[in-house]
Amino acid sequence: MLTTDDIVYLKGVGPSKAKVLAAELDIHTAGDLLEHIPYRYIDRSVMSTVANLTEDNALAVLRGTVNNMQTASLGPRRERLTVDFHDGTGTIQLVWFAGTKWARERLKPNVEYLVIGKPTLYNGSWQISHPELEPYSSVGDDRHPLLPVYNTTEKMKQHGLGTRALARITESLLANLAPVAETIPTDIIQKFRLMGRDQALRAIHYPDSPQQLEAARTRLKFEELFFLQLDYQWAHSERQLHSEGRIFPHVGDCFNRFYNEKLPFPLTGAQKRVVREVREDMRSGHQMNRLIQGDVGSGKTLVALMCMLLALDNGCQACLMAPTEILATQHYQTFVRMLDGIGIRTELLIGSVRPTEKRRIKAGMMSGEVQIVIGTHALIEDDVHFRDLGLVVIDEQHRFGVEQRSKLWSKATPPPHILVMTATPIPRTLAMTLYGDLDCSIIDELPPGRHPVKTYHRTEPRRPLVFNFLKQQIDAGRQVYFVYPLIHESEKMDLKDLEDGLEMVQNYFPRPHYATSMVHGQLTAEGKAFEMERFKQGKTQIMVATTVIEVGVDVPNATVMVIENAERFGLSQLHQLRGRVGRGGEQSYCILMTKDNLSYTSKERIRTMCSTTDGFEIAEADLRLRGPGDIQGLQQSGVLDLKLASIVDDEPLVRATRDEVHDLLASDPTLAAHPLLARYIEHSKNKMLWGKIS
Repeated sequence: MLTTDDIVYLKGVGPSKAKVLAAELDIHTAGDLLEHIPYRYIDRSVMSTVANLTEDNALAVLRGTVNNMQTASLGPRRERLTVDFHDGTGTIQLVWFAGTKWARERLKPNVEYLVIGKPTLYNGSWQISHPELEPYSSVGDDRHPLLPVYNTTEKMKQHGLGTRALARITESLLANLAPVAETIPTDIIQKFRLMGRDQALRAIHYPDSPQQLEAARTRLKFEELFFLQLDYQWAHSERQLHSEGRIFPHVGDCFNRFYNEKLPFPLTGAQKRVVREVREDMRSGHQMNRLIQGDVGSGKTLVALMCMLLALDNGCQACLMAPTEILATQHYQTFVRMLDGIGIRTELLIGSVRPTEKRRIKAGMMSGEVQIVIGTHALIEDDVHFRDLGLVVIDEQHRFGVEQRSKLWSKATPPPHILVMTATPIPRTLAMTLYGDLDCSIIDELPPGRHPVKTYHRTEPRRPLVFNFLKQQIDAGRQVYFVYPLIHESEKMDLKDLEDGLEMVQNYFPRPHYATSMVHGQLTAEGKAFEMERFKQGKTQIMVATTVIEVGVDVPNATVMVIENAERFGLSQLHQLRGRVGRGGEQSYCILMTKDNLSYTSKERIRTMCSTTDGFEIAEADLRLRGPGDIQGLQQSGVLDLKLASIVDDEPLVRATRDEVHDLLASDPTLAAHPLLARYIEHSKNKMLWGKIS
């Protein structure tokens, strides 16, 4: 049998089960089944017993006999089947609410069975609902001491496709399968002493020993990571070889006047390094495709502005696209203030701009009179055109879809240079996997005069002390944020909502001595702008808000951030919110308010926030706690759909495969000496890469 053969022809499957496998696990061919890897193994030398069961047992494997079968009606065409199972040390009850006819016909007294399931206590007695069960004599001989356990679904179990059935079908496949073709070049296999692919795929299902299982897992993990790296680094190599880029050789009046006359503070060493890297990209003849990572408050916006001035010095226009009107407006105000007196026309193009004003701005963009334009999604509308767009800056790029981003740089020929920024640090292990096709720059220093924000965890009994501290800060002329996870009260979640929060804050901080603003996502753009401006000008001392202020709100006088129900936020979001304070010269504080009884994960998040302000350290912790699937919305992209490898736990393999692919492409950029890999690239050319920006 070949890996490309339809699963329907495999012994033990047939049309009905093939349909279920396709619907539930996307298994269509023998190869698909082969790559449905067991998630654990049963060591038959270490069986559980009824006497030693605990509620900590994620899965129990028992060997014994059955008797005392009883059926109880649960209504029309519904019944419950219970059976006593004995293993010599005690009795446990097996329960079925579906498939009772199948179980009744299958179970026989005086036959020894293997039972697999999650034991639970019910009315003081142990039971297993819908266990995996089959005669012990059918589970194979001692050639395979480790029996595979596969992920299944309830629907699969109802169609006789539980984990043991999958194991039998897979064993039948392996007995009839032709040798599986190799995918990795022989020299790499030998260099890393990897198991062959055919042997690894067989051993991953039925290993002869723990050592053989580990060797098989290492080989298959290496393969997953190797081809992931190859995808990205090949894209990067192709861009370097073939992408036509505008050449910006000049550093002229715009850049020099700003640097000499308008720079608000001396650049940090990290900022200088990133500007140099961008400068080299812009005069290389290749299209720049660079990611700038920088913690909140590290000065990314200033670097972006200086890079935009380089584009202007070479006769081109530049634009910056931000995800929200609040952030776009803030960037616009910052740029206008910084560029005052230099004679650079800068405009703001957002949805709430009046139609007559939009027409004026668009005409200026087409004529080239508008040199810098800052906007939101309004920049990618079909009737927006530039005379000569040379640089695109995208802030918080992960908030825009690939199609949205591509619309912007398709507005110029040849395409503009691309600079993307994120204040959400990406874990180093993830970045070196996902951004193989991007050049990465990191701003890892804070500007002089900035103090790290002090972070504290407080629970409800200490709220009066927290509010007394806030009064001291406000009386000293400072301002305060309160952030809530909801707008309206929810019956399903015990969270403090914004409206109740506003009432509580106003009770503690009454008018006329204190003034409060409120901002949330359901306000109109004009309403948000009005409330934000009042807070920014100091007309209100307290801002009560949802996470709409997570990105881009810059009020240097705000020194305290109180986050209510902080356990409901992810680490990256908490870090982003904390970044709204500490933007001036005064010491700032973040107070995480939570309930008393926190889960382990919530405790770890809060502990991490209180122990460090390093965004990269926080990102690494977030990756460990959540896994890579959720970071930056990657779950939806499918890029990290890894069956075995873990970006967190297998960092040495991530590094090894990255370095190997880098060296391979450096010595053989066209893969002429590696036909296996060349064929792979040919088949995967149309695959969408999440990190690919242009």
